[in-house]
Amino acid sequence: MAERRGIAVAAGTTSTTLPAAAHWSEAFDLLATMVAVVQPDGRCLFANAAFENVLGLSRRNVLRRDWFEWFVDPSLLRDTVAAVACNEFSTSRLDAQLKRPFVSPGEPLLVHVIVNQMEQSDVTLVELIEIEQQTRQDREERALDQVRATKELIRNLAHEIKNPLGGIRGAAQLLQMEVESKGLSEYAQVIIHEADRLQALVDRLLAPHRRPHVVGDVNIHEVCERVRALIVAEFPRGLRIERDYDTSIPDFRGDREQLIQAVLNIAHNAAQALGERMVAGDARIVLRTRIARQVTLGKQRFRLALELHIEDNGPGVPEAIRDRIFYPLVSGRDGGSGLGLTLAQTFVAQHQGTIECESEPGRTLFKITMPLP
Repeated sequence: MAERRGIAVAAGTTSTTLPAAAHWSEAFDLLATMVAVVQPDGRCLFANAAFENVLGLSRRNVLRRDWFEWFVDPSLLRDTVAAVACNEFSTSRLDAQLKRPFVSPGEPLLVHVIVNQMEQSDVTLVELIEIEQQTRQDREERALDQVRATKELIRNLAHEIKNPLGGIRGAAQLLQMEVESKGLSEYAQVIIHEADRLQALVDRLLAPHRRPHVVGDVNIHEVCERVRALIVAEFPRGLRIERDYDTSIPDFRGDREQLIQAVLNIAHNAAQALGERMVAGDARIVLRTRIARQVTLGKQRFRLALELHIEDNGPGVPEAIRDRIFYPLVSGRDGGSGLGLTLAQTFVAQHQGTIECESEPGRTLFKITMPLP
């Protein structure tokens, strides 16, 4: 493989040189949109970091293949690139579907394609913009606003509950000591028991805000392995946990125990939802790690980010609560407290990260994204 002043070119390509290649490479890699320099014959001379990230492949592998093969229907795009390269148009736009065979679930990505002329003949600059990109950014901003609002709501609500709760329990204890009737004493004991249960719930609500943030070096794969061991110990039969790790992901600074709890809450929910599939013997959870580049989290741009996917083949999140699953006390399972995902979101947010959920019958995917150094 040859290197031309900072732009990687696949082995076997011509010696075409691109002007100011070094600073082009650096500038294009900072873009959130996908950019490629393409010839009409499908030879790709350059692909930026965003293109790598969306395809889930390294730049070297992207450049080895015919660039048009990455699209579901390449004929119109091929004709458009050829027309722009031949100076029939200075620029042209169209919509296309980009294949993503190496990114779960491998579904095509709908993109808006802009093909532009370049000073050099027979070469075009192609920009691909995810049509849902703005929608996703809006969704992330709403999620961050929700985390802040939920945090404040929980803190205020918990304190409002806690103060009268202590008085109720104390009065019930005094009443139990005063009454002689066994029946009345049992009623007082019920009040004490329920007050203790509510106290435990309040403590769980306040736990992430009370617990100190213990920062140290964290290896995400050690976190995943710890969660995997705990899930396997609780569900030893009928459940397969697959690991799909990118071992090149570096360690980062964070609270290891908080992250274990966040991932465990999600994985444990997934395992509980797989009851019927465990009986059938085909229950599956996938733990997948990937690197993302040029990611915006909380209106801040990060050069590198970690993506952790927790995917299962269960029945999916009920549609009625799909938009509210991170709200406190919202649960799709009988007997669930509705706090697991709320706490997971809080712990991830404390690491400047976000959690997203995609769900349909047969596939539920939770994606945790956190910045890397």
